[in-house]
Amino acid sequence: MTRASGEGHHEGMDGRYRERAARVPAVTLWTRGQSAGRYRVLPDGCMDLIWHEGRLLVAGPDTVAHVADERAAGSYAGLRFAAGTGPLLLGVPAAELRDQRVPLEALWPAAAVRRLAERAADDPAGALEAWAVARARATGPADPFPAGLARALSAGHPVASVAAGSGLGERQLRRRCEAAFGYGPKTLARVLRLQRALALARRGVPFATVAVTAGYADQPHLARDVRSLAGVPLSELLDG
Repeated sequence: MTRASGEGHHEGMDGRYRERAARVPAVTLWTRGQSAGRYRVLPDGCMDLIWHEGRLLVAGPDTVAHVADERAAGSYAGLRFAAGTGPLLLGVPAAELRDQRVPLEALWPAAAVRRLAERAADDPAGALEAWAVARARATGPADPFPAGLARALSAGHPVASVAAGSGLGERQLRRRCEAAFGYGPKTLARVLRLQRALALARRGVPFATVAVTAGYADQPHLARDVRSLAGVPLSELLDG
């Protein structure tokens, strides 16, 4: 599932998706009803804590689209963690969950998972948000570095200039980026560029203009990169 609009960006999903800012900085609370069928979750550099039909799981950061096939209708509630917030609140480096959907009991003590699941039984969204508020108070302020890095790369600044401005060596920058986002700065830059391109294309901007504005060399470069990350052409994503 994605994220700047759901457990990631969902393509081809049921339309009953809702989101709002949670009472914790850089965290979005979302819910959706899901009809049986196939949907595509696009990479966006985020992580999610998800409740689905009584189960809790964590969606790690994706490097390519995650395609799921729901065999039965159901409902979801989730927290989407942006800009390195997930590893701090969940207590797990993002790189350990890259391209995975992991049951929460594999990451937390069984008693803690059971308590949260019991609270979520009647009000999944409310229970998840309450947990996030309590956890944020316990962990304290987030490291500002991941959010700053994400902003710079989202604005289209080259990785080399961002690295130079950070004051970190290449290896140190990569380690911090992997811990916060699940992958290195070059992959993160590609993922964020994909999201810029999608936002422009969804507004009806011609693909050639999308390519130049989002930071691709040309329209063929845009087409290759979208297919590589999303698994389908840009036009098919828009149809979805």
